[in-house]
Amino acid sequence: MTTSEDRVRALPLWNGAVTISPLKGGISNESWLVEDRNGRHVVRFGKDYPFHHVFRDREVMVARAAYEAGFAPKLHYAEPGVMVTEFLGAKTYDADDVRANATRIARLIRRFHDEMPRHVSGAGFMFWAFHVIRDYARTLQAGNSRMTAELPRYLATADRLERAQAPLPIIFSHNDLLPANLLDDGKRLWLIDFEYAGFSTPMFDLAGAASNAGMTAEESEELLRVYFGGEPSFEIRRSHAAMQCASLLREAMWSMVSELHLNAPGVDYVAYTTENLERLSAALETYQTTYGKL
Repeated sequence: MTTSEDRVRALPLWNGAVTISPLKGGISNESWLVEDRNGRHVVRFGKDYPFHHVFRDREVMVARAAYEAGFAPKLHYAEPGVMVTEFLGAKTYDADDVRANATRIARLIRRFHDEMPRHVSGAGFMFWAFHVIRDYARTLQAGNSRMTAELPRYLATADRLERAQAPLPIIFSHNDLLPANLLDDGKRLWLIDFEYAGFSTPMFDLAGAASNAGMTAEESEELLRVYFGGEPSFEIRRSHAAMQCASLLREAMWSMVSELHLNAPGVDYVAYTTENLERLSAALETYQTTYGKL
């Protein structure tokens, strides 16, 4: 049987002998750290996941565009199911790091939104969290998910959160700003993992950065202040709070779909679903305390 290490060794780009070790942390893809005479590299295995709207040819294009724009490590090699990128040796952020660097992250997000449309190519594609939630509900219904009975409630909540969104320009966004997708080499910040990148409004990235790191209201407001270059309006603050709830609902439903379709080693998707639903409940309570009933 061909192992993942066999697949790594068979790739045609290595110079001399290689050393291989697993990289942990992903919950849907498999990654390896590989060193040859040319340096260190990250090998990432991942198939198309239509149930998650993930298509690897699109991800490869965005990864190359993000490198050209100065946001991501260089992509050295790609073939169906495999991407090999430069290993930066940078610090991988956790939630505390994100909260401590909110100003830097807001500036990074703003630059990414402003500059990436000049570099991406091919057919345009969108990421709209509320469409994703509705489509996840269809996938969960078709798959007889254990959460099927809850879907009407989730969809009604999503509809109300969508109505709370403020009109904003269309930009190109990352759409998966988990702390671990931010790297710091001591001089600058980097972004990795572009599976979900696409055209959207700025709010999902801003909400994801805040909700995934558990930012306080004050930290979230500073993120908005830096991004927008001034005091955020009531509509922007409300939109951001609503999108934080939507971000957590989308992540919970991502995990529910993953329960049906993914089997990453060591990942407990049921526990991850529960974790995100608990965080969603707290975020909805905070939203309604501040802005009234949805």
